[in-house]
Amino acid sequence: MTQKLAISRTEFVALCAMMFATIAFSIDAMLPALPTIGQELSPNDLNKAQLIVTSFVLGMGLGTFFTGPLSDHFGRKPVLMGGALVYSICAFVGWFSQSLEMVLLARFFQGVGAAGPRIVTMAMIRDLFSGREMARIVSFAMMIFTIVPAIAPSLGAVIIAFAGWRGVFISFIVFSVISVLWIGLRLPEPLPETQRRRFGLTQLTDGIIEMWRMPTVRVTVIVQALCFAGLFGMISSVQQVYDTTFGRAETFPLWFGAIALVSGSASLLNASLVMRLGMRFLITFSLGMQIVFCALMLLCALILPMGNLLFAAFVIWQTSVFFMVGMTLGNLNSIAMEPLGHMAGTAASVMGAFATILGGAMAIPIGLAFDGTVVPLAFGIGAACTIAFGLMLYMKRIEEFEGRP
Repeated sequence: MTQKLAISRTEFVALCAMMFATIAFSIDAMLPALPTIGQELSPNDLNKAQLIVTSFVLGMGLGTFFTGPLSDHFGRKPVLMGGALVYSICAFVGWFSQSLEMVLLARFFQGVGAAGPRIVTMAMIRDLFSGREMARIVSFAMMIFTIVPAIAPSLGAVIIAFAGWRGVFISFIVFSVISVLWIGLRLPEPLPETQRRRFGLTQLTDGIIEMWRMPTVRVTVIVQALCFAGLFGMISSVQQVYDTTFGRAETFPLWFGAIALVSGSASLLNASLVMRLGMRFLITFSLGMQIVFCALMLLCALILPMGNLLFAAFVIWQTSVFFMVGMTLGNLNSIAMEPLGHMAGTAASVMGAFATILGGAMAIPIGLAFDGTVVPLAFGIGAACTIAFGLMLYMKRIEEFEGRP
């Protein structure tokens, strides 16, 4: 811990969880609306509706480039509040849009605004904590944050039932206002003026060069992108799998919520193990297990008839994908941020931008390859995890060569 925490650690963790939850709520609450939006705005190609997820992700990746450096210059809170303003304005635009293209544009720039809470929160944690203690704080925040994806699809379904799919955009504005008021009233600015960095293209370029010269940072960012590809690929296709493949659209929010709650225990498990086993080991082991799960899912999809047994296999596999994410992303962030405390905001931005844009771009073909079965999804996620697993083994060799434990 590098500075004194002005509020209780419990409240700080809850506040960070709320900030992280902006992303989950913005994505997961939209999932039940995708069939309706597709039928209303893209009746000739229903598969395009899932671009509402990936357009938000790509916008978030773009915004991530700038929010960290801006927060290094102006402070964390002003940038966080500015991002929330952009997010809310674009949610309002999405509310009255009359074409899929306009909705996608609003979602893209809503993602740009959402980069504020996402990146600034990670930078604030690095301002106050470091190393495995930082990983532990992130794990606790992610554990609480999992409540949001657990209830977001059900909440979205309720909102849609009463106000239509456009009502979900209004709920985004309400969520953002509550979050910003909480951090504005309760948390003092964590970045002192004496530690701020000048913002400019030269500084950003220098920061990127400095980071990219570190082999561990390079590998970590690529592994993060591959994990994101698996996560976003699953989220983009999961509603269609429940609806088209298994005919369970009505119960989708309940299944999704239950799986999110179960997989949320990954963050608790990670928090309890990371101090003893280390971040790299947990990441490598989780990716290796996911490769096994993907192979088993492919086998089940090829040999089992359509029915309850195959559906049970998919539910278990979906849970394992979300569980893998909980065991990897926080640790990957912490590994990469460890040598970059002097430029935490810029580092969080650059790493988050590369990982999100690359992961989102890889997720698009995975999602659009949906053919009514789970085969393309299992193959795509399995391939991403296999490459990531190999890179983590390569990272081990780098650390052994550099003499690090």
